[in-house]
Amino acid sequence: MPMDEAPPLRLRRLPTRLLTQTAAHVQRLVAQGLGDFRTHHYALLAAAEERGPSSQAALGRACGMDRSDVVAATNDLAARGLLRRDPAPGDRRSNVITLTADGENALRDLDERVRRLQDSVFAPLSEDERDQLTRLLTRVLRHRAES
Repeated sequence: MPMDEAPPLRLRRLPTRLLTQTAAHVQRLVAQGLGDFRTHHYALLAAAEERGPSSQAALGRACGMDRSDVVAATNDLAARGLLRRDPAPGDRRSNVITLTADGENALRDLDERVRRLQDSVFAPLSEDERDQLTRLLTRVLRHRAES
């Protein structure tokens, strides 16, 4: 970018602005890279795989998702046969969500897509720098969650 088109120095030094701009760019790439899936879909599939059969509410909390987003994404994934929803034993008002075999296959495919996206977005960084960035961002997020 030519210097006369560069943002003012004070803006280039603001981590919040850099994060916002990077996030907007990455969101576009992720939306393209995930095809007919969304980040909520990926998050729920990953949580269901990691946690095993769980309540819809627990999966949503684990993913930091709004309840309405959890319901919509779970409905979509269940309609695709990637998650199974069964009544919870002892509480018919709740559902137990389980990853299906097709869901496991879809998650493996999404893992590969996400890996390629990560490699593309963070190509300028070494593995050590990626790890450091991840640790720093995790620390900032944890601080915000605890405040």
